[in-house]
Amino acid sequence: MLKKINRLTKDKDFNNVFKSNNSSYDKIIGIKVVANKLYYCRFGILVNNKVSKKAVERNKIKRKIREIIQSKLLLFKQGYDCVIIVFPEIVNKEYQEIKGSIDKHFRKLKLYKNMDK
Repeated sequence: MLKKINRLTKDKDFNNVFKSNNSSYDKIIGIKVVANKLYYCRFGILVNNKVSKKAVERNKIKRKIREIIQSKLLLFKQGYDCVIIVFPEIVNKEYQEIKGSIDKHFRKLKLYKNMDK
């Protein structure tokens, strides 16, 4: 589970990220990023009712994404707010496919300290 310090919780923080133009999308996930003035990164995950009507499935997707972020937390540069937007195509995907997609987006947005990892 992500620590509270690494979570976006307030609407104003989400709105601030959505105003940014720095983003990356594919069929299953979209990521929007904005720099913050903090020494750590914060993440928010949006899973809409269009993805699944069942809360159990939406929460399972969120847990997978949080686990992926947690495993890569030490690789991130300091001071970014990220919102991960999930699309309905993710329901049929395996964990490794989701992990690969998220990793690809983070590399494209240059959020890792060292790009070799």
